[in-house]
Amino acid sequence: MGSSIVDEMGVLELHYSAKTDVGRQRDHNEDNFLVDKKLSLFLVCDGMGGHAAGEVASALAVRVIHEEIKREQDLFQDYVAAKTGVDRVTKRDITNMLEFAVNRASARVHAEAVRDPTKRGMGTTLVLLLILGQQAFITYCGDSRVYLLRNSVLEQLTQDHTVYNELIRRKKLSRERIEEIAPKNAITRAVGVFDHAEPESLVIDVISGDRFLLCSDGLSGYFEDQLERLGTLLSEPAEEHVVESLVEAANEAGGKDNITTIVVTVGDAAARDETRARRIQLQRDILARMPLFRPLNDLEILRLLQVTDIRSFKDGEVVIQEGEKGEDLFIVLAGEVKVRKGETDLARLKPGEHFGEMALIRSQPRSATVVSNGDSELIVLSRSEFFEILRKEHQLAVKLLWQFTGVLAERLAQTNRELGHAREELAAEDITAEMFEEDDDDNRKTLVAPSIAPTK
Repeated sequence: MGSSIVDEMGVLELHYSAKTDVGRQRDHNEDNFLVDKKLSLFLVCDGMGGHAAGEVASALAVRVIHEEIKREQDLFQDYVAAKTGVDRVTKRDITNMLEFAVNRASARVHAEAVRDPTKRGMGTTLVLLLILGQQAFITYCGDSRVYLLRNSVLEQLTQDHTVYNELIRRKKLSRERIEEIAPKNAITRAVGVFDHAEPESLVIDVISGDRFLLCSDGLSGYFEDQLERLGTLLSEPAEEHVVESLVEAANEAGGKDNITTIVVTVGDAAARDETRARRIQLQRDILARMPLFRPLNDLEILRLLQVTDIRSFKDGEVVIQEGEKGEDLFIVLAGEVKVRKGETDLARLKPGEHFGEMALIRSQPRSATVVSNGDSELIVLSRSEFFEILRKEHQLAVKLLWQFTGVLAERLAQTNRELGHAREELAAEDITAEMFEEDDDDNRKTLVAPSIAPTK
């Protein structure tokens, strides 16, 4: 199936096509998918379980999630309209709602498995894409995937919930040792196996010309080492031809599993906003280069970006005021800011430089004033969002806290060095009295050069 729709929640036109296939080695299809044109909602589920239980799990999950999300259309409209005050809706509100819907589906599938012993242990993987305005919200659980093709570069946006990836993230074993483990591709999270599914979410800015691929592992499994070929197939102009080519390629490679794919193109590549595209890439590049965030991988940088905001400041506008309580970290994205202590200018910060990081750890008075020197744009990370990351993303939290420890240690070392220099200056011998002697005639002070011993 294929079509094009105008996103009623925003201004971007969406073109899509979807297809599911039983493959060449299965006798029934346990995959299910959903396209809701009105909501700009796309969903793929890959069921698992004997006696057709996987098909039941994936169909039930699709239905429950769809019902839950349809109830929240007012929330989506308020988000796209950028409502303020009590009607304000944040990215976090949307992702929380999507994860709630997935967990409701998990509880329903699990309850059905408990009720019917023949379906005990059934479950489903899940990947969901929701386009709101100029943002893509992605929620996933298991090993179904979302890829993004942007400006001819293919990127896997989701990370499989498998034994292999879990061990890699926790650094329990070397990659070589993990490769030897037989069940390394076993799924560690799924909808319905337990009441709670532990889905993950991601939010990214979209650009006209972006193309998303949602698929079950019946497709992605054949392109693990052929991302270039996958990118080539995705680059075909017509979405209908793309999905046909992808399914055909998976079947020709063996078709050992059910194959489901949805391809979604945002807007028109010919109308690509290059200025916005460069700005989005600049945000990623700046965060990746910062000492605080340098150890983060691409996916972790994207997760960090989704909890940041961009604020613009006019020339001379105060960003933070000395003595006021602070709760935000600021990173210069464009332009320049000046750091002041009283009436003294201490520094000028350019793109990639940051200030206010201590506010993420504790609420204390700002030690200096920062004003915009000309027009500027700043990336802002609040303490509340920072602690939400620490609470939900344990592996990411370890990296962030370790880097903060290093930065603070360097700050302390620098302060100690400065204090050491100050002590040396204070302890230096004061020879002022010896350099001056009184002139008895007019009571004037005369500078006397220190005597120098003659050379031999």
